[in-house]
Amino acid sequence: MRLLHTSDWHLGRSFHRVGLLGAQAAFLDRLVATVHEHRVDAVLVAGDVYDRAVPPLPAVELFDTALHRLAEAGVPTVMISGNHDSARRLGVGAGLIERAGIHLRTDPAGIGTPVVLGDDHGDVALYGLPYLEPALVREQLGAEKAGHEAVLGAAMDRVRADLAARPAGTRSVVLAHAFVAGGAPSDSERDITVGGVAAVPVGVFDGVDYVALGHLHGSQTLTPRVRYSGSPLAYSFSEADHRKTMWLIELGPGGPDGAVVTAERLDCPVPRPLARIRGRLDDLLDDPALTPHEQAWVEATLTDPVRPAEPMARLTGRFPHTLNLVFDPDRTGDDPAASYAQRLRDRTDQQIAEDFVAHVRGGAALDGAERTVLHGAFDDVRVDTAEREVGR
Repeated sequence: MRLLHTSDWHLGRSFHRVGLLGAQAAFLDRLVATVHEHRVDAVLVAGDVYDRAVPPLPAVELFDTALHRLAEAGVPTVMISGNHDSARRLGVGAGLIERAGIHLRTDPAGIGTPVVLGDDHGDVALYGLPYLEPALVREQLGAEKAGHEAVLGAAMDRVRADLAARPAGTRSVVLAHAFVAGGAPSDSERDITVGGVAAVPVGVFDGVDYVALGHLHGSQTLTPRVRYSGSPLAYSFSEADHRKTMWLIELGPGGPDGAVVTAERLDCPVPRPLARIRGRLDDLLDDPALTPHEQAWVEATLTDPVRPAEPMARLTGRFPHTLNLVFDPDRTGDDPAASYAQRLRDRTDQQIAEDFVAHVRGGAALDGAERTVLHGAFDDVRVDTAEREVGR
């Protein structure tokens, strides 16, 4: 069986105030063309279809058009909700839409009920695990703890129980939206940390033939059976070195060690390349090595000790698509004028908050109980936000 694995469309998202709806439409054109060209048997969309719980109307219209085109192609599509989606909104009409071969999996109650497809080698059971906010689904799934590993483990127990009751040789595919250990994040994913822990071990997914992951925006292979497709477009300059692709997965016949899985990366359209350039303004304007970036979307980091006059106007004279300007002056590490942003670089919200508390009380660090309270506060804010989005 031939599967096309994609995720993280983020329909409706912009890139530094540049609208991407046209680029997203071009990607969906490529997706539909790929379905026909490679005779795909099923399309897998592993969450974050939209960029926010209440997407703009043009994004909804683009999504609607994509569903119609996939249905007309006669290719089943299995799609789950991600942490950016409103599961209730995305799942409206799921029962009716399913008749057209579009299988929306947004309700945790349906985790153990697969979409079953078949080929010459027998059945393939495809299980959709929507994004599982631990505090909201713990009781429903019977998880021992309110953490990502616990709720995903409970969800996978349901998957394995259903699979065990199916005929021998039934192959299995799981779609999930999660941060799995070993994956490399970028700056454009929304934090899903719970209690300071976001990543779950890849072993949570043991026992199935292929796991189609969403959430992280870089295409990556955690094991030959567990992969992220990544986002089809770059949504931050941290993705400047990404190659944006979809996975074409060949699921062969089952065997004692599972089905044979082969994978091929298929490129997505690039609306405009990204470039990150760094240096003093005059050097950036004169350096011939930067000529290839003149038509790219550019993030420029200026290292001039003193901020130059009209830097953006001067930069756009050579790099007309400069979108982001960062100042990081060349200074010694102990220079009191070092930027606040530089001091906070690569630090989590929890670490920043702990440092602030220590600062305002004269350097006294937090003890274990205080750290637990702070963890809880951050978790409560995130859960409250998730509950409000679910209720919209």
